[in-house]
Amino acid sequence: MSMRDTLDISAYLVLGPENTLGRPVGDVVAAAIDAGFTIVQVRSKVLGARDLMACAAEAARAIEAAGAQDRVPLLIDDRLDVALACRDAGIKVDGVHVGQSDVPVETCRKYLGEDAIVGLSAAAHEMRRYIETADMSQVDYLGVGPLHETATKPDCGLDDDGKIITRSLEELADLHRVSPKPIVVGGGVKAADLPGLAKTGVEGFFVVSAVCAADDPHAAAAELVAAWK
Repeated sequence: MSMRDTLDISAYLVLGPENTLGRPVGDVVAAAIDAGFTIVQVRSKVLGARDLMACAAEAARAIEAAGAQDRVPLLIDDRLDVALACRDAGIKVDGVHVGQSDVPVETCRKYLGEDAIVGLSAAAHEMRRYIETADMSQVDYLGVGPLHETATKPDCGLDDDGKIITRSLEELADLHRVSPKPIVVGGGVKAADLPGLAKTGVEGFFVVSAVCAADDPHAAAAELVAAWK
């Protein structure tokens, strides 16, 4: 059985070293997993390939130290090349998360194999159309947002006119109804958002700042997991 078969996107941590207030990435990953987070994505807009590999290695070590390497997948954002280089270096990377302007999901699947996890984000105003028209067979889950405007990804949700489109709970419930794949929602998500978000039927939430920038990442992660449940 591959990790694709047991994929749990309910509590999804996204992070890079620029998000952790100087704390080691591995420490934040360890705290989140101990608090019940189920999946980790390494994402950095500032690191080069080698440093991104080192960051992924640190996250992978934290997952392994927690005994979670068979249940908590580690994904790389955008960079199929880095994911492949990590695997070549013996770093356990389980897949990638890409956007519609990144390497196509079919290419990711071809090079990473049938057991890999491939997640996809689409622009907020395009997601409904994508769900209804695209071949979803190579995708394992969809990332949707933003729920709120977010400083960690200021271009998230921009429409063609440069306006931010946030997602209402009604829209998210509608996307969940039509999507053949599980949906994880993020963008400025706080614990107070999660009861309402869970009611839409979506399968999970993703956060950066709510855990990485918290005074106590473990306590913050535990509060989010409890609110979701």
